[in-house]
Amino acid sequence: MKDQKDRLFLLIKNYAYKYSIEKFTLASGRKSHHYFNCKEILLYPERLSLLSEYLINIHIPSLNLNFEAVGGLTMGADPISYALSLEYYRTGKIVYPLIVRKESKQHGTKKEIEGPIQNVKTCLVIDDVITTGGSTLKAVYALRKVGIQVEHGICILDREEGGFEKLLSEGVTMHPIFKKSDFIAPNALRDEDLSIDISYK
Repeated sequence: MKDQKDRLFLLIKNYAYKYSIEKFTLASGRKSHHYFNCKEILLYPERLSLLSEYLINIHIPSLNLNFEAVGGLTMGADPISYALSLEYYRTGKIVYPLIVRKESKQHGTKKEIEGPIQNVKTCLVIDDVITTGGSTLKAVYALRKVGIQVEHGICILDREEGGFEKLLSEGVTMHPIFKKSDFIAPNALRDEDLSIDISYK
């Protein structure tokens, strides 16, 4: 199963991670030489399938958590939430995906959260990347406002820029698969280190 995580690492390194001498502007407004666009993982079926299988078979079971839903702020959390819900359904378990809007609908029921919240008491909050933790916290506040308990979350990458600590101070422990330092460390995994094919079959 370690091969699954190694494969994910190489997919992120080759497709989602970019380094530039000129700094990128991040969603948080901060500047950085390092940029991670995890949509390059989430919007490719084979890559998303690998991610969801790893999360359900390895990452989440290792945390020993109980939850009835998965979800977070649209749109970084959406593909992961849908994929996890489908993977759980295939195993015979119902885990509802929840979508937290950036703003409440201005028409109809004016919902801030889409999904069967009436069936849910606990939710594992989802994000693709955390930097300051702001988008994840927005989802946490919205979920808690409707009475859903949120104490843990998962993300693909922690940029190690204060988001983990901020969420922890709000009672949410994030469990990232990777950290930014994993990709910039001198001993970071390289393609040639493994005989792993990350191309489409």
